[in-house]
Amino acid sequence: MDKSRREFLKQISAGAAALSIPGFLFNHNKSGEHPPNILFIMTDDHTIQAISAYGSKINETPHIDRLAEEGVCFDNCLATNAICAPSRATILTGTYSHINGVIDNSAVFDAHQITFPALLQQAGFETALFGKWHLKSQPSGFDYWHILPGQGHYYNPDFICNGKKHQEEGYVTDLITDFSMEWLNNRKGSKPFCMMLHHKAPHRNWMPALRHLDLYENTDIPVPDTFNDDYATRSDAGREQEMSIKDSLMPGYDLKADPADEQDEKWWKSIYQRMTPEQKKEWDATYEPRNAAVRQRDLKGDDLKYWKYQRYIKDYLRCVKAVDENIGRVLDFLDETGLAENTIVIYTSDQGFFLGEHGWFDKRFMYEEALHMPFLVRYPREISAGRVVKKLAANVDFAPTFLDYADVSIPEWIQGVSLRPLFRNRIPADWRDAVYYHYFEYPAVHSVKRHYGMRTERYKLIHFYYDIDAWELYDLREDPHELHNLAHIPAYKELKDELKQKLYHLQKRYKDDNVERFLPGKPQQVTHLAAGAEIFLNTDYSSRYPGSGPKSLVDGITAPDKPGSNPDYSVWQGYEGVNLGAVIDLGSVQSVKQVSVGFLENAADWIFLPRKVVAETSVNGEQWSKFGVWQNKDKPLTGTAERRVVVLRTQEKKARFLKVNAVSLRVCPSWHPGAGKPCWLFADEIIVK
Repeated sequence: MDKSRREFLKQISAGAAALSIPGFLFNHNKSGEHPPNILFIMTDDHTIQAISAYGSKINETPHIDRLAEEGVCFDNCLATNAICAPSRATILTGTYSHINGVIDNSAVFDAHQITFPALLQQAGFETALFGKWHLKSQPSGFDYWHILPGQGHYYNPDFICNGKKHQEEGYVTDLITDFSMEWLNNRKGSKPFCMMLHHKAPHRNWMPALRHLDLYENTDIPVPDTFNDDYATRSDAGREQEMSIKDSLMPGYDLKADPADEQDEKWWKSIYQRMTPEQKKEWDATYEPRNAAVRQRDLKGDDLKYWKYQRYIKDYLRCVKAVDENIGRVLDFLDETGLAENTIVIYTSDQGFFLGEHGWFDKRFMYEEALHMPFLVRYPREISAGRVVKKLAANVDFAPTFLDYADVSIPEWIQGVSLRPLFRNRIPADWRDAVYYHYFEYPAVHSVKRHYGMRTERYKLIHFYYDIDAWELYDLREDPHELHNLAHIPAYKELKDELKQKLYHLQKRYKDDNVERFLPGKPQQVTHLAAGAEIFLNTDYSSRYPGSGPKSLVDGITAPDKPGSNPDYSVWQGYEGVNLGAVIDLGSVQSVKQVSVGFLENAADWIFLPRKVVAETSVNGEQWSKFGVWQNKDKPLTGTAERRVVVLRTQEKKARFLKVNAVSLRVCPSWHPGAGKPCWLFADEIIVK
């Protein structure tokens, strides 16, 4: 931390009123009124079950609660695709995922799209972005941006400030707040501002600030009512997920205990090694005794599941505590500098989160805990204090709401509507009676199946599809925990059919009535000389991406030519930071004319084409002759996934043995968020003809 910032923070702690705040004079908009400033605060994965303004039974959030006490609290603000990057793209554009292109976390946001910050910028606002961006492209529409690369780190994180990368010592939630307050303090001129303050916390892997390591330690956090849900009436989607407290949390990376395997240990060490010696000392002094006590108990079954929940939920809530404290800092700053009166302050999260409900962590499903977003708004000039809004709202509504307050015309292509009438308690007669939802990221991490659906004020209808065809229907008034699926009960057939028609109407209205266009291509069978042959690998493939096992590269299955933005990684064999080396025994001497290998390139997931591919042949496995060389001269792609087939041809050669070496990039290139860290090489089949 440099000297000027230390002095600034020292002044802040002494009282913001003592600061000289230049430039907070506002232009008049076309209606003749002073446009309000907009402060948009968003966390990652902070769910309403962990906010006391929403009735949390497990923690207190006094500073976030101020916004509810001094403004309005939305009870039914819903995500339209409950996962990080898609929600962020929807908030920026006012459009659904299938329109803005960010259907899942592997997609790259097209920064040439028109966003509400860009429109505000054109209208005379000064715009700034701090913290988590998570959209892979460079931010646009902002005068100033100071963001985390990718997910970012809790301790001593890297930042990118208007294109320049640097590392800061400290805790990420504190640092993001520091940077945002510095920017507010140093503004010049008379423009209104729109500042987006995006916290990483409380995203996985839930690393608390040092000052909070002992918080809740002597408290047993109650488990949710549905903690031991048996999914009895639900479809297979609920049973086949990989986000359970019992089975899916990583003991090292997630729970800061003894790693389960090499990959778990590797992930944890990559985070732990970012700490300074002083930070490690305090961290170890806290967690090592706790872990030693757990080893001694040798927990099994339900006892182990309960312990995992306690470790998970306490670390999660500790991260929330730091968020709440820092929001208090910002609110105090606004109050003490006279900015509060003409600043709209919004608090939200990119979606909800499971805190043990149904035995789960993470989000993605259209069930209530993941679907609901906190949405709290304070604007003293227009919003009366202490109101609760129960009407249906969605993240697609945020952009038109901000444009409405700035008196900027809302473009016709925006699919949401302004929430301003609800802020004023003037509910339009034609206000929406349902919110449409669509989740696309499957096959992928956590194995939550693709589904779309609709939620009304009382009912929810969900359709799981792709490798499943299953409907779920819930009466939220009678069954708020969604334990009783009514979709296959004859007495509810008429209701189900009525809701299905309404759902199809919403799909047509929002231009999402062709879900097939986003499905990944299907693997193809191919016959060739090496299919089913013996193969010997001289480098180890990753246990995370084994494909079909040792013979994956000669199993006669290739990935689709168009894998889509979220490929089916089960088809591919992955090599992390190492070359691919293989020797194939064709069983007998054959005439060989062509060798081809399919490789995946998906920079968003740290997967790159090889730098070079070399093939050699041998009759006896001892003397080898050169068959062909392919040299990669293309720049790595930064867009969505692409399958590239490397083809080596020569005149006919007699061979029983074939040697193929693919030289990996090994580490991510300098322009990549993971610069210098191991990258992946993915192959699907070595085809010999």
